[in-house]
Formats: sequence, C-alpha cells, structure tokens
Amino acid sequence: MNWFFLQVTNPAATVADSLKQVMQSSGSAPSMNVMEMLAHGGPLMIPLALLLVLAVFFFFERLIAIRKASNIDPNFMNIIRDNVFSGNVSAARSLAKNTSNPVARMIDKGLQRIGKPIDAIEKSMENVGKLEIYKMERNLSMLSLVYGIAPMFGFLGTIFGMLQLFYNINASGDFTPAQIAGGIYTKMITSASGLIIGLLAYVGYNFLNAQIDKNVNRMEVASAEFIDILQEPTR
Repeated sequence: MNWFFLQVTNPAATVADSLKQVMQSSGSAPSMNVMEMLAHGGPLMIPLALLLVLAVFFFFERLIAIRKASNIDPNFMNIIRDNVFSGNVSAARSLAKNTSNPVARMIDKGLQRIGKPIDAIEKSMENVGKLEIYKMERNLSMLSLVYGIAPMFGFLGTIFGMLQLFYNINASGDFTPAQIAGGIYTKMITSASGLIIGLLAYVGYNFLNAQIDKNVNRMEVASAEFIDILQEPTR
C-alpha cells in the first residue's frame, strides 16, 4: 500500500518541481534594452537615424506651415463681399493684404483685377493659387524620399550583416545554432528600423497631403464665391 501512494505522489512532486524551475528560469531571463539592441544594428544605423531626424523635422515644419495657412477668419469672405458691394474696394484690398493666408492672397489678386474680364480675373487667381499650393507642398518630397529609401537601407544592413556572419562561419568553421541565431537577430535590427522609419514617414506624408487637400478645397470655394460676388451686381 505504501508503495502505491509513493507511485501516486511522486508525479505530482515532479510537476511541482518542474513548474518551480520554469518560474525561476523565466524570472532570471534578461530584459531587452532598446538602446543596446539598436547599437547592435551596425554602422548603417547611423544613416537610418539621420533619416528619422529628417522625417521628424520636415513633418513638423510642414505641419506648422500648413496649419498657419489654414488659419483664417470665418467671416473673411463676408467682409470682402460687403466692401465690394459698397464699392469700397480699397478696404477689401487692405483686409486681404493684412491677412497672411493663401485664400487672402488669392482674393487680393482678384481685387486687383476688378474691371477686367471675368476670365482674366479667374486666370490671375488660379496662378496665385498654384503658387500657394507649391508653397504648401514644398519639402514634402523629403518625406517621400525617407519612406522610399529607409527600408532599402535597412535591408542593405541585413544583407551586409548576413554576409559578415557567413564569412566568419566559413573562416572559423564554428557554426553553432546559438551563434547563427544571435547573428541573424542583431542583423535584422536594421531591417526592422528601416521599415518603422519608412512607415512613419509614409503616414506623415499622407497626413500632410490630406491637410493640403483641405486647404486647396477651401481656396477653390473662396475663388468661386469671389467670382459670384463680382457677377452679382450684373444679375
């Protein structure tokens, strides 16, 4: 009978000991340090870091410029309409000149052309609008450059790392699984970094383009409204 109870209790003790060992081993596992991990990426982490700095700088530089361009008084066109209807074009031009905004500069060009054919006024305003759109889109090409080449730099770093790893294995003849896994792990850091930087730049590029599209739509609405104002007295 004693032998039977020993047979029953021993597996339970074995399972308990195994769980204890697993918990102890998991508690002593080394934690991942992000900075140390990035340092293992190799020399190509330097150009990747520069690309990240460029992406962050130009994103916020363009974001501030676009936000400034979209800042306009909601009653701006109503004031312009009242001044044009009352014949006080100089007051309307003064308001447009003192408003630092693409819509205001476009309306100011239209006010300067009052008295000329509508087609000529529209053409002048369209030309100013194109210049304003170009100003808003300036430096966006840097973000597109970053999201285009950052993943390539990452893959290039991984390829160089793998070549170095296999060269060392061929030279030393030592190719344990731990050595190979460690080498691949450190060299894949450049690929992950390049993809993350490219993804951030891509999201920022598309976000800024969406903000520019909103401003372009606002400019088109203001242009159509201004033409309606000029044609209103003749109806």
